[in-house]
Amino acid sequence: MFTVETHSVEETIAFAEKMGKLLKGPVVVAFFGGLGMGKTAFTKGLAKGLGISGDVTSPTFALVNEYRGKTNLYHFDMYRVETWDDLYSSGFFDYYETGGILACEWSENIENALPSNTIRITIKRGGENHRIFEIEGEGDYENFVC
Repeated sequence: MFTVETHSVEETIAFAEKMGKLLKGPVVVAFFGGLGMGKTAFTKGLAKGLGISGDVTSPTFALVNEYRGKTNLYHFDMYRVETWDDLYSSGFFDYYETGGILACEWSENIENALPSNTIRITIKRGGENHRIFEIEGEGDYENFVC
């Protein structure tokens, strides 16, 4: 595990963009942390790193937003997923099999279904715009300190 600290939304996006440039699918990026912690901002950076242009928004009401790029990004909100049936009906396993990147907010709700190569990102608040990202999983992301 390693830790990265950012002090603005822009720093969060910049770090995640660098990380996104290294990602190879299929992989799940699982976010753990409460409301307003920067999960969507981080996903915006991942999208930029994957060569995806356009708006990246929270999938709160859609459950999953799809973004096309050199590697596709599937942005999930697992907040309302309570059962295996809910998870299956979200298309989670089908999207994983496409070889894309799955960025999952509220991964606490699907922890038992996460594949072994999942990148786990726990986000903590250090101050108003200060975020602490504890990252576990495959990759050499510690070289991109903000």
